[in-house]
Amino acid sequence: MTVTQSSPQTPLPLLLLGRNADPATERGVECPGDLPAASDPELVERARAAREALGDRAFLLGHHYQRDEVIQFADVTGDSFKLAKDAAARPEAEYVIFCGVHFMAESADILTSDHQQVILPDLAAGCSMADMARLIQVEDAWARLADAGVTASTVPITYMNSSADIKAFVGRNGGAVCTSSNAKRALEWAFERGEKALFLPDQHLGRNTAVLEMGMSLDDCVLIDPHKPGFGVTDEQLRNARMLLWRGHCSVHGKFTADSVADVREKVPGINVLVHPECKYEVVTSADYIGSTEYIIKTIAEAPSGSAWAVGTELNLVKRLAERHPDKNVVFLDRNVCFCSTMNRIDLPHLVWAMESLADGHVVNRIEVDPDTAHWARVALDRMLALPGI
Repeated sequence: MTVTQSSPQTPLPLLLLGRNADPATERGVECPGDLPAASDPELVERARAAREALGDRAFLLGHHYQRDEVIQFADVTGDSFKLAKDAAARPEAEYVIFCGVHFMAESADILTSDHQQVILPDLAAGCSMADMARLIQVEDAWARLADAGVTASTVPITYMNSSADIKAFVGRNGGAVCTSSNAKRALEWAFERGEKALFLPDQHLGRNTAVLEMGMSLDDCVLIDPHKPGFGVTDEQLRNARMLLWRGHCSVHGKFTADSVADVREKVPGINVLVHPECKYEVVTSADYIGSTEYIIKTIAEAPSGSAWAVGTELNLVKRLAERHPDKNVVFLDRNVCFCSTMNRIDLPHLVWAMESLADGHVVNRIEVDPDTAHWARVALDRMLALPGI
């Protein structure tokens, strides 16, 4: 099965239950072939055999938020952009098996060579944040900015956690991509070229970067809401604001609250609170440390033995950090379990099915970005890579 990530998307469709379907929003509903049972006691051995059969023809990427049963087979682990770059650095690999979510697989397809095929073991592994900014919505919002007379002074910046067509939109309109670790530098670049920045799709990363790292005020930020008439803003607000924030968020990091921070401080005196910048403003301002996934991993690794840490990010990673550093007290920030549900769609049965299919000569779940979208998305990515210090 080949999935081409290029067709225009319509606003969220309302379909009668059991009647019709929208392939653009229901990736992964069908899985051709027989999916192994999760209870199969031979799954691990089957995975090892399939991985060995593929050999150097395959390169397996595992995102930090992936479950352990899958991570154990990864050739490299990392965040989304690091993994895409790792794949591009392995041109000899015919197959790039991305154990992550669909926007990550798209980025890998954009950065790898034409002869390489990017595989996503379960096409339902999406990203709720990326899906909150759909191309037609962003194009309509850009037209709204044009009506207010501010597009000429606005530079779009999109977070890496966005679809290929949103990256391409940004590339076409003079903007760049950013990661959670270089968002400040990307925004500085934007403000060297315009008076305003349209930040997609994560409002929290945009707000936290602008206010906490760039000295802006909350009043400098305005929220662009695609579900409200006129996008929920007046012309005057658009003209006065510096940061135009898209109403999107991470379904995992958005669950943490200031009460979570207060609760863990009460239970564990002296604990260090370490959170991802995708968390809400009131959470990051209550924390002790804020940083990207790689920053979180590095901070825990370098922390003194005996120290206590409450970490506000995806639970698979927090559990892994706790197991990797038994000399430190590493706990999940919130009392409620919070896995990334879409990332967890990539499980061992899907990975085994994908690898066995490839080993048998059947390419499944290939992710392809159409050439025009890939070109402009690459333009936006290259602008980020050209920033000083990146």
